[in-house]
Amino acid sequence: MFRIGEAAELLGVSADTVRRWVDAGRLTAGRDEHGHRVIDGVDLAAFARAQAADPDERSDSSSARNRLRGIVVDVVKDRVMAQVDIQAGPFRIVSLMSREAVDELDLRVGSLAVAVIKSTTVVVERVAPATGSRGRQGS
Repeated sequence: MFRIGEAAELLGVSADTVRRWVDAGRLTAGRDEHGHRVIDGVDLAAFARAQAADPDERSDSSSARNRLRGIVVDVVKDRVMAQVDIQAGPFRIVSLMSREAVDELDLRVGSLAVAVIKSTTVVVERVAPATGSRGRQGS
């Protein structure tokens, strides 16, 4: 179970936005023993996945950090390897790791996780110019 503030951090939005989504029925919340609103991890994971798939719901913010806190939205395991999908705000991180590691960490849909990104390679792609300005130099 995640409190409103935790859910907001994981989704990359404000707590007020999460409250509005709950009030509008877009996100289901219950109450804890203290009367605070809480959101089930599986429900939050499903909402995060749906939000990430909708281009109108994505945020334009970005993170330059190498540690991205998020919620596990999918786990696919075979005999040796596993794929873990984490939604960290507007970012989807896919990690391939051993099944043993996934089992030891008890990673499952709705779990809180931190993706630690360590890489010696960064791939940069060139963005195509806007329509109408392509190839026009000095005209």
